[in-house]
This record gives sequence, structure tokens and C-alpha cells, in this order.
Amino acid sequence: MKPMIRIFLGCLVFCCFAVQAAEFRTVEKTTVMYDGPSQKARALFIYGAGVPVEMVSSIEGWNKVRDAQGTIGWLEQSTLGHRRLLQVRQRAEIRAQPSDSAPLVFEADQDVLLHLDEAATSAVDTLTPGWARVRHEGGQSGYIRIDRIFGL
Repeated sequence: MKPMIRIFLGCLVFCCFAVQAAEFRTVEKTTVMYDGPSQKARALFIYGAGVPVEMVSSIEGWNKVRDAQGTIGWLEQSTLGHRRLLQVRQRAEIRAQPSDSAPLVFEADQDVLLHLDEAATSAVDTLTPGWARVRHEGGQSGYIRIDRIFGL
């Protein structure tokens, strides 16, 4: 194989993995999302504690983020933490085991927040491919399909 083709293919593979490795943070306290990196910018939304956001970029104490609905804006860096909460995208079933045929533990409505109950840092490194182990604030736990959540 020609060296240039090998380099191109290597870069292509690297870019594909880089796209999959999104970084998520959780809003730690009620905060305002702005349309620019300043408190003088236009306020877009107020987020309560626990909402997961995807990191897009950061500059001088501000993070440009994307929420579960796709809205992009700026949050003060001090309002974000590393806790892993996941937001249900659409009504979802939480199963006793990572299988659609496993017993149903509970159902979660859209926008419910769930704790990630495993050490995964992305959707590709969960213990069971396609599933994530989660826990509800009330103590119930089980497995949810990854395509039903935002924040992983």
C-alpha cells in the first residue's frame, strides 16, 4: 500500500474514533445558558442541577455546550461537574438484565435523569454493548438501551 494512502486511512480511523468520544458534563447548580461566553450575552435558558450537556469547546472560564435537544450555548465552567447523569431521550424501559426479553424493572419518561451505575466514559465502553447500567434516584436500578439516553 502506498504511504500516502496508509496515512490517509490512519487519519480517517482516528477521526472516526474521535467523533465517537464525546465529553459530557453535568450541570451542578441552577445556571443560565447564554448565546455567548459572557454574562452580558443574551440568556437562552435556565438549567436546573443534574442536566447533562455535551462539551463542544471552552475558553476563559466558559464552556460551549450542547443539550439533549440540540441547543448550543455557553455555560460558566464553574457550574459544571464530572458527575455522570443521563437524560432519557424518549420513554424507556429499564430491564433487570441487558436484554429486551429480560424482566422490566421500571419505565422512565422522557427527560427523567438517571445515574450512570458503571464506570463507562462513553457509549463504546459500557460493560454490555448497546446497554448502560443505570440507577434511579429512588434506588431502582437496571439496564437501559443506549439509544434511549443522552449523556454517554
